[in-house]
Amino acid sequence: MKEITIRPVLEEEILRLWELSAKETSPEWKKWDAPFIPHEPKTLEQFLEKKDQYINQEDFWGIYVDESLVGSLCYYWEHEASLWLEVGIIIYEPAFWNGGIGTAAIRMWITHLFNDLPLVRIGYTTWSGNDRMIKVGEKLGMTMEARLRKCCFYNGLYYDSIRMGILREEWEERV
Repeated sequence: MKEITIRPVLEEEILRLWELSAKETSPEWKKWDAPFIPHEPKTLEQFLEKKDQYINQEDFWGIYVDESLVGSLCYYWEHEASLWLEVGIIIYEPAFWNGGIGTAAIRMWITHLFNDLPLVRIGYTTWSGNDRMIKVGEKLGMTMEARLRKCCFYNGLYYDSIRMGILREEWEERV
């Protein structure tokens, strides 16, 4: 059984994070993470210039399988004064897809955020071409709160933007 953990990224892991997230021109994970937004690879030097955004941050954590970095979690404020927070997740390596790692990691992340911040709701945005991400939200008891039709153009087709969310009281009933 694989041990899945989440935690802040350490400085000694920055090279691994770069290799997973920014080194390649066309990484496989980008086909699922808003592929209609261009990915711009970075040299190690460019990536290190912004390493403080990744190391020991509250809003950016790593996903670890058996203590090896395989993905990342983040949060950002849509509107901080309203406590409107959105989360994101990426599992970089396809070998770790479809095994429940993402669901487990985002479950831990949402629990952590509800425990640490006075939030009323947590949500995320995906696109209709990413069935796995929609299913993760459904497994976690999230509601599809919005479906913006045909606003994401990718590979000659239009896709919908999907917003999933869950309220604190709904989360607490499930945990």
